[in-house]
Amino acid sequence: MHTPRNAKLSPASRLAHGGGGIDPATGAVVPPISTATTFARDEAYRLTSPTHLYSRDDNDLTRQIEALIADLEGGAEARLFASGMAAIAATARMVKPGQTILMQSGIYWGTTLWMRKHCQHMGIALIEANAADGTRFCETLRECGPALVFLEVPSNPFLEVADVRAISEAAHDCDAVVAVDATAATPLLMRPLELGADLVVHSATKALNGHSDVLAGIVSCRDADSDAWRFLREERHDAGAVLSSFDAYLLLRGLRTLSLRMERMCANAQAVATALEAHPAIETVLYPGLVSHAAHEAARRQMNGGFGYMMSVLVKGTAADALAVAGRLSLIKRATSLGGVESLVEHRYTIEGEASGIPVNLLRLSIGIESAEDLIADLTAALDPLIHRA
Repeated sequence: MHTPRNAKLSPASRLAHGGGGIDPATGAVVPPISTATTFARDEAYRLTSPTHLYSRDDNDLTRQIEALIADLEGGAEARLFASGMAAIAATARMVKPGQTILMQSGIYWGTTLWMRKHCQHMGIALIEANAADGTRFCETLRECGPALVFLEVPSNPFLEVADVRAISEAAHDCDAVVAVDATAATPLLMRPLELGADLVVHSATKALNGHSDVLAGIVSCRDADSDAWRFLREERHDAGAVLSSFDAYLLLRGLRTLSLRMERMCANAQAVATALEAHPAIETVLYPGLVSHAAHEAARRQMNGGFGYMMSVLVKGTAADALAVAGRLSLIKRATSLGGVESLVEHRYTIEGEASGIPVNLLRLSIGIESAEDLIADLTAALDPLIHRA
């Protein structure tokens, strides 16, 4: 595919064109799907195409997406994986037995649980610390001397916002690699590599694709010559956690509307958060776009164009009260995930259990592209019975 002539195009324009242009072979404005897994050689056993040997690494659709995401991140290179967790697992596997991982506490339970099991199995020390307290987190970092610092910004489901720049500076003083899971922000709202992180991870299943029909993950790097990136390139190739060509096509199709979707989702989330903060049945709204949120100033410094599409609310009452609110929702669907065009609600305690430390009255909301007025009306109708009960 020909790339656009104007290298200074905005992210919205680059996304709309899928990071490319017209297919020179056919004139197609949408790149073709190649289902081939292997590629022919000539009589002298030379590759017919020097860049096509086997589809595990040699898929043109995958390469186009990787170039687009790396460009959006302000990074050097990117690699797609079969899921967000596959991308996170590959990142963690660069740490050797006997070394240490310093991980932000209170992040996505799937990441936390996998890290605990992996580190125990591999003889890696895992230290979990509150990154919202940047000073104390950096002190812990200097004390433990980790090989990898893993952050999630904003965090899921507490929406904490770690100071990526300050933590990256402290980590590099200790020769640690910094990886940031920025799934809840996307490259349109925050670019951790430009704040000093070495790697940025996304579950592309979420907002990057945006339609709840693809599992994918991606890792981008700041320095393509670093040891960390060489490991990740080989890990993706050798371990084989790759994306299928059809899933790559769907992901690229979703990326074309990312700018529009994020604009609408962030505006909706801000409106919903503001309305919920004023509702008498809500104890707390966790959304960095609210001035009342402890991470508001940190988010304002690091995020541009909005504060994201995800929020959590603490319902006044018990687990049963929170579940009842979720059960009364009509427009907002009860399902596990986030970042899609449809709004979703999840009772995190039911999913994760007591060991996760999730409050029993917490509901996580992923706000979609519906009418903000309809979303607020749905939530209000579900919450009002709590204030009218005897």
